[in-house]
Amino acid sequence: MFDHVVFGVSDYAASKAFFLKALEPIGLAIVAEGPFGIELSSDGKSSLCLFPTKEKPAHLHLAFVAANRQQVEAFHRAALQAGGQDNGAPGLRPNYSGKYYAAFVIGPDGHNIEVVCHEPED
Repeated sequence: MFDHVVFGVSDYAASKAFFLKALEPIGLAIVAEGPFGIELSSDGKSSLCLFPTKEKPAHLHLAFVAANRQQVEAFHRAALQAGGQDNGAPGLRPNYSGKYYAAFVIGPDGHNIEVVCHEPED
């Protein structure tokens, strides 16, 4: 649905390190970086862009799609290792749907970062 999502971060270095480590399990990597920020993508079609800002950013909830449940679990581990705060361990969320398997972590600026898999267990 989206081509790209762009938002400001108050500590660019910390956010860059967090997002690179946390989202590596689902294949996101740097595709461009310059004086205005960084662009991350897993497919070259849609991207997440971060830029430094002096203002405190408004909190966001971003959900990324995982190919399988193992990627959800790997994201959660990596995000916590990168300094994120647990906001929901990997697991089924039957109140969303019967196959909604997700994990949630709060990032450096308070953003709720989610990785979700809609596929049945392997």
